Amino acid sequence: MTNDLEFFKAFLDGVGVFFTLYLIGYSTFLFLSVFTGSSELYRRRYLERLKNVVDEEYYLPISILVPAHNEAVTIVDSVASLLEQDYPLYEIVVVDDGSDDGTAQKLIEAFELQLSARPIRRVVPCGKEKAVYEGRIHGVALTVVSKENGGKADALNMGLNLSRYPYYLCIDADSMLQRDSLKKIALPILEDNRVIACGGQVRVSNSVKLSGGQVASYRPPKNWLVAMQVLEYDRSFLASRIFMDRFNGNLIISGAFGLFQKEIVLLAGGYDSDTMGEDMELCVKLHVFCRSNHIDYSMRYVPDAVCWSQAPGSLKDLVKQRRRWHIGLFESLWKYRSVVGRKGYGLMGTVSFLYFWLYELLSPYIEVFGLLTIGLAFAVNLINRPFMLLFFCVYAVYGCILTLIAFFSRIHTQQLSIPLGDCVKAVLLSVLELFGMRFILMLTRMNALIGYRKKRHEWGKLEREEHHRE
Repeated sequence: MTNDLEFFKAFLDGVGVFFTLYLIGYSTFLFLSVFTGSSELYRRRYLERLKNVVDEEYYLPISILVPAHNEAVTIVDSVASLLEQDYPLYEIVVVDDGSDDGTAQKLIEAFELQLSARPIRRVVPCGKEKAVYEGRIHGVALTVVSKENGGKADALNMGLNLSRYPYYLCIDADSMLQRDSLKKIALPILEDNRVIACGGQVRVSNSVKLSGGQVASYRPPKNWLVAMQVLEYDRSFLASRIFMDRFNGNLIISGAFGLFQKEIVLLAGGYDSDTMGEDMELCVKLHVFCRSNHIDYSMRYVPDAVCWSQAPGSLKDLVKQRRRWHIGLFESLWKYRSVVGRKGYGLMGTVSFLYFWLYELLSPYIEVFGLLTIGLAFAVNLINRPFMLLFFCVYAVYGCILTLIAFFSRIHTQQLSIPLGDCVKAVLLSVLELFGMRFILMLTRMNALIGYRKKRHEWGKLEREEHHRE
């Protein structure tokens, strides 16, 4: 009996050491990421004040691809916001992927589009089109293609086949761009011809009001679940993406807002229709393709190019969204697992992949195992309770502070303002997000891979609300 107790005590000690190192590693990474991200935001704001940017008369022709499935509620406002871009040469291609709510018809009526006999050259495989409609609004070419349902990746491949220009921007159908977003996300490519892809900042649009492509008013959402997602988005986009940008190690360019060089994407084979995370899969694929073919390349993250996208307003929709995200993460990491640690892939193949394996994909299993072990240790009185409580309190305060730094840095550098009451609300929400929403999402991600293959081609319908535009 004594030997069993000693073994159990040694096991708990080992688990304690592992989790201490695990949390210290994550906290250190988060600190470096948030510090780097905040510094970069203020540096960019300073340069903008000095007008130390590329002259605006230089530009890239850009095709904006908008895959849509049952987006009738928001699609007209989203396209209208795209037509307000302060950019000299771009087109908009909306791909209606088998909608049954009249998504395409809404656009045809709103913008008086005409049926077109334009042929589609299939450079990458995609589903069969039903009809193509075209028009020109304020000098901007707008194309709407209605096709059979094939999933988001298949819709993006259709958009690639239809697009005219050498660079394309993919954006979600429920999203809106600020007036200067195209100009800002294109800057890294104008500054460095090695850049093949750029990701922008995605912010929650549920409570923002845009007027003429500018933020007319901003308040944190009244819905507490959505408001917690605001904090989460700001922390995640500010933290790891800016930090990994320093060593060309970003593995995700959000499908809600990403600019790509079309030729390199076509050479790599376009979007993989057999995955639920087409945005991450494409990004990792481009890393592997370029490094395997000895192409000198760079992928960048542009934190001041802003896209406003709707966040799920109900717990049911949030769970569906995060389940889909976790499956996509798993598929991409597993598909390219051979990259980990290989010499030719540099820090991207070590730091980036190990971070996503340990702190994103496997973290829910590790965290649940840790909680169960702590509960068991409490039950048999083999834990230093004061030390454990102090340790978790310090970790919680530390996490909340970094979340708030990310949130207020974004508020300040984007020249937004919120009343004192909302500042207090943000502090309370940072605690609730850490102990409430994070726990729910941990369980969601832990169960995400159960039976996922049966629904891998489904978009996952989320409830939308109308945009606030003037």
